Order: sequence, then structure tokens, then C-alpha cells
Amino acid sequence: MSKIARMKELIQALNIHNYNYYVLDKPVISDKEYDKLYDELVALEKETGEALSDSPTLRVGGDPLKGFEPHRHIAPLWSLDKAKACEELRSWDARIKRLLEGEGLPLEYVVEYKFDGLTINLTYDEGQLVQAATRGNGTVGEGILQQVKTIKTVPLSIPTQYRMELQGEGLMRLSVLNAYNEIAEEPLKNARNAAAGALRNLDPKVTAKRNLDAFFYNIGYIEGKSFDTHMAMLDFLKENRFPVSPYIRHCNDIQQVVEVVEAAAKGLGGLDFLIDGLVIKVNHRVTREALGYTQKFPRWAIAYKFEAQEVTTQLKAVYWQVGRTGKLTPSAELEPVDIGGVTVSRATLNNWDDIQRKKVKIGCNVWLRRSNDVIPEIMGAIEETCEGAQEVVRPEYCPACGSEVVEKGAHIFCPNSLTCKPQLVSRIVHYASRDAMDIEGFSEKTAEQLFEELNLKGIDDLYELKYEDLVKLERFGDKKAQNLLEAIEKSKDCRLDAFVYALGIPNVGRKTATDLAKSFESLDAIKAADYEALVAIPDIGGIVAQSIIDFFNDPKIMESINKLLAEGVSPKHEAVVRKEGAFSGKTVVVTGTLTNYSRNEIKALLEASGAKVAGSVSKNTDFVIAGEEAGSKLEKARDILSSGVKTNLRILTEEAFEAIIATEK
Repeated sequence: MSKIARMKELIQALNIHNYNYYVLDKPVISDKEYDKLYDELVALEKETGEALSDSPTLRVGGDPLKGFEPHRHIAPLWSLDKAKACEELRSWDARIKRLLEGEGLPLEYVVEYKFDGLTINLTYDEGQLVQAATRGNGTVGEGILQQVKTIKTVPLSIPTQYRMELQGEGLMRLSVLNAYNEIAEEPLKNARNAAAGALRNLDPKVTAKRNLDAFFYNIGYIEGKSFDTHMAMLDFLKENRFPVSPYIRHCNDIQQVVEVVEAAAKGLGGLDFLIDGLVIKVNHRVTREALGYTQKFPRWAIAYKFEAQEVTTQLKAVYWQVGRTGKLTPSAELEPVDIGGVTVSRATLNNWDDIQRKKVKIGCNVWLRRSNDVIPEIMGAIEETCEGAQEVVRPEYCPACGSEVVEKGAHIFCPNSLTCKPQLVSRIVHYASRDAMDIEGFSEKTAEQLFEELNLKGIDDLYELKYEDLVKLERFGDKKAQNLLEAIEKSKDCRLDAFVYALGIPNVGRKTATDLAKSFESLDAIKAADYEALVAIPDIGGIVAQSIIDFFNDPKIMESINKLLAEGVSPKHEAVVRKEGAFSGKTVVVTGTLTNYSRNEIKALLEASGAKVAGSVSKNTDFVIAGEEAGSKLEKARDILSSGVKTNLRILTEEAFEAIIATEK
């Protein structure tokens, strides 16, 4: 067999394995076996000096592009008419029926999520992905082929040979955004901007780092083939290894559509990606053709928008807040405005560069966006309202302690870590938080009171607090003083990962702290770790590694840590011994409120039992453990079980889960 033929064989196998892993969440080979095939392909590409167009090695991102080339779509990408109330859907249905009167055509509907990401338009020819583009104006977009190739769920080649163009949505899952922000030097504010910014970044390597995902929902053009129904088209997409949303509802009439819409609006909180509504489409092609298009929209589809998540309001002031690392973050005070039933008067601005880029001024009107439950963000100024508005002033001194600020990259910092109250209070509160040392009853108000009245200056001072000092304080009685001292004493016996997280190392979140504890197993080993040892840990890059090294090389920090250890704080690593049992190798989703476990406790127990704990339900989920007030995840599990799809899914109550665990002890 020639080297090129072997490369084609490896690429076909690897792409199928990628589909099984990333789209179906059902791998059929181990990571070690996959790596062996991948490494063989890499070696052959080096020998031949050639990488075929559908090689998975291309997903890491190539060299930066000089600019985006315009791309004319084969078929136009239409906008959709919008509805904001169910009565508007009924009116739309009535218009359709009037247009179809006497035609005798079938009228069924399909309801899908309206994803809140960036529309991508892919072109395949002879089974190969040959172009990807943004929507643009619907006729011409920007070519982003190299960026889209980094999305692991997008097939680089497909079984069918038809020339076709299909539409989908590039997005960043919320769980991926959270993981990214734990190690990112510059955290991302929301998933929509993260996806759009990555796909429109001229450096595909930046796109690759965002670990984007995609769902596909329409074939706008296909040469030599047609589909009788929308459902048949979705089946075709699945057969060709495209990721299709698990949420598809087939409705026989508008009443069923309304019921689906009302149910979906209640279950937004459980999703791992952003949506801003639903799309309702006529199912049958012949009916669509009879309905046709207006100048702007297809008559056979409509978008149901959930309550407004983007509004305008006036920017009244900008205040600078000091965090535990000394970073100054601008916070906007707004004229109160309603977004999706919530009155908002504050919003985030990222940093000084963000203020300049968005051209916001005090007194002008700004666009305000709220995605699901995240803090609202100012998207930009309405320039027509900026005339006569006041420029935002860049701070020269810390608003809390008056120290002269310093610039580090895009951020402004207060260097006074010794006596700057917000920094000290935030560090102590972080140290005492649940995911850190879990000192029960220790709040921000308590930290401020101890700072001001007992001169508490650092986390090591916590362990020198005395009963006679606490009991004299306002809002402190005998019981509160005793409880706080007992909680502080209890915290001395702690897990290594919790202690590392509690220290507040820059760029080290909960996951990275856990990874450090698992890899080095002792505080001394973490302190002594060099750059090479740190970057060898998955998900720890150069910036995070250097942050860890700099942190433990700071004499003042080490003095504080040594005081903690001298006070009796004893961080220990307990290696998890995985047990074989009913949950070994199974995917488990926990939803609702459990009586006997916190969310962290049930996760630790499941992982100790060999389970993979997931955040969303699919047909590949093995168990859903449902507590009180379980919401959309439980509903989705029931839908899967009632759909007739092949699945091993089981729904367990907390009592049923404990009964299984009890039999394995």
C-alpha cells in the first residue's frame, strides 16, 4: 500500500472515531488506540510533505490569515420573521392556512432551538469541505474555512458526493466557556461573543483554543437531490455525520407548537449553550414551495423570540472596583431597564481597552445584553447619543487606598497588596469560600468587620482570632463567636486541591487546582515544580505555569503560607480509588435538589464509583439522578425514553441511587 493510500485509510478511520467521540459521545476505541493512529498519520504527513484536505491534523489551526476573502453563497441565507407571543404564532398559522386554502397540501410543523452563536455556511463538493463562510448580508459572507476546520464536530469529509451548501450555528458551550475562563489570562464574558470572536479571528490557532462546537439545521442547496420533508433532511444530515440538535419537535398543528413553546420557555436554565428562542418551520417541501417567500422572509418559517435580552439604556456613571488580585474593573451604573423580566441597573465593562473600543461615554445610550443568567454586558454605545456626553476617565490612583496604579497588558492594577482593603477582604473571603477552605458562616461583611475592628490583614491572621476579641464585636454573640472559631479550626484539616485553590494563585481556578493536586500529590511538590513539569499537565499552558512559579517564588506569599502551616493547616491529597460497580464507565447527570448530598458531594461520590458526570442529557446518558424540583434535564430524559430511540438511559430517584450504592459497599 502506498503512503498516500495509507493516509487516506487513517483519515477515514480517525474521522469516524472523531464523530463517535465528539458528536455521538460514544467512543469505540481507547484514547491510546486513537493516539497511535493519529501519530502514524502525522509521521506519514511529515514523510510525504502533504496533508490531505480532510486530515484531522488540520484542526489545530494553520498560520494567521492576512484578511477575510468575500464568499458569495450558492443560495441566499434568508432572515426569519419574528413572533414574541403565542398569539402571533396562531396568527401566522392562520395566514398560512388562508394562502393554502383549497390546495389540499399537508401542514405540519417542526420546532427547533434558535441558537445564539454565529451562523456558518458550509460548502461540500465530492464529499470534501471546500468552503465555510459567515452569513454576511445573506448573499455574500466572509470566508472562514480555516477557522471552521478547528471545530471537531464539523466533518472535513462526508460519505455523500453531492455538491451542497448547508447552514448551522458555531457556538461555545457554557461548560467549555467556564473551563476556558479558569485558565485564561483574559476571561471571556459570554459564550456568544466568544464563538463569534473566535470564528472571525484571523489566527485559526486562536479559534482552535476556544474548543467550539456546532449544530446544523438546514441544507440551502443540494445538487441532484431533494427532500420531501424537513425531518427527512435532518435524517440526511445525521447520516452524513453532521451534529444535529437533540431538540427537534414534530407537531401536527399550531396548538402542539404553542404547547412546545411554552414548555421550552420554562426550561432554559438547564442548557449547556445559549439560545434566544425557537424556530418553527413547515415540514413538507411541497407546502413550502406553495407558500414561497416575501421580499425578506420565507413564509413557511418563523422565529419565536424569548423575552428581550438586548435593550438600550443610558450610562449614568462608571465606577472602578478593586478585586483580590488588585485588578481594577470598571462597573457601569445604568438608568434602570427591564431585560427579560429582570430590572437591571448595573453592567460589566471588561477593562479600559473595552471602554475605548466600545466608545462608551457617561450620559450616552448603550446597548445592553443579558444572556440567560449571566451578568448583563454593555455591547457598545449608540453614537448618535454621544454628542456632549462625558468621557470616562482612566484612573491614575486606586479608588480604595489611593496608591498609584500600574498597567499590565490590557489591565490596570493597584500594587498595594498589603493595606488595600478590597484586595485583603476579597482574598480572605475567597480563602474561606465553600470550594476553598469551606469556613462556614464567614461572609464578606464579617471579613470587612474583622479587617476594620480587629486589624485582620491576611489569611494567616484568621487562625489567631480569639474568642474574647470576637464576642465584643457588634452582631457577634457567644454562639456566633464559638461557631466561627470551630469552623476555622475545622478548616485546618483540608484537601490539598481545596487549599491550593484557596491560596488564590492568579489564573488558577478550581479545576487547575485539582489537576495540580492529582499530578503532584503534595504542597511541597507543587511549590518545587518547574515550568516543564507544569506545562506537561493537560490544560496548563505557559501563562498559567509562570503564574504558579511566580506565586511560590514571592517571599511575602511564602511567609504567609508558612505561617498557615505553622498554625496547623494540614493540606492532604487523597487519591481517588475508583470502584467497579453499576456506575463504572457510565455517564450520569444529576438534576434537582438532593436531600443528603451537595452537588460537589454527589459528583465526588459518582466519580469515585467510576462514573463520568455530565452537564446535559442525551440518548447516550446512562443515568439521570433526579432530586426535588428537577427541571428541563428530567423532562428531556423522559422525552428520550418516550421517543422510542435506542438508549440505555435510566432515571433514578435519590433513594434508588442510594440503594444501588449500598449494595456495592
